[in-house]
Amino acid sequence: MAQSTFESARCWKLPPLILHPFAEASGPDRLTASSRASLILQGLLPGEEFNLEELNRWILEGRFYEVRMLFYIGKDLNRWIGQSMEVVEREDALREGGVRRESFAAMLVEDPPSGVQEKLRSWGVSDHKAIFRRALGLNAVFADVPLREMLTDEFVRHHFRYADRMFECRQQSARFTPVHGENFPFEMYASGEYARMLEREWDV
Repeated sequence: MAQSTFESARCWKLPPLILHPFAEASGPDRLTASSRASLILQGLLPGEEFNLEELNRWILEGRFYEVRMLFYIGKDLNRWIGQSMEVVEREDALREGGVRRESFAAMLVEDPPSGVQEKLRSWGVSDHKAIFRRALGLNAVFADVPLREMLTDEFVRHHFRYADRMFECRQQSARFTPVHGENFPFEMYASGEYARMLEREWDV
């Protein structure tokens, strides 16, 4: 639960956010097949030669690959939040002002520094909010990347809806003070390729 916004003219430089590229050799093919299967089932592409079971299998394989990508993004985000909390622990004003892990999670989703937003756009990522929110949501539940047999088909197919709710639960589990990117500048480094892959799949 959010408290009143932390008001301060000061700036605290945070550690850089490093997004480690994640890819598997078959990953792009799985996402392409999943997108095609979804379009066929919607009647937007011809596909009479494929049966329903095969199309559903392709969709689930692509969606599970999305789960894996989101998990690793969330792992990097959580690592950065932990590093940022070390700054908070050294600053009485931040610690006593109610800045918590949830403060930085909310900032990543809603109001990262303008330079970070610009870099995401330069990578071709137009909706970082959905990606960061769902990545953090999955990491609120899973301590390690889940195996396929651990997840139901329902969860895999609609993982983005579950991940959104998981993030909401994470943020509502503690009282925290919202912060803004203008007061907490940081740099971000990595390729945005895997984030773009996720967005392309969600656009279908």
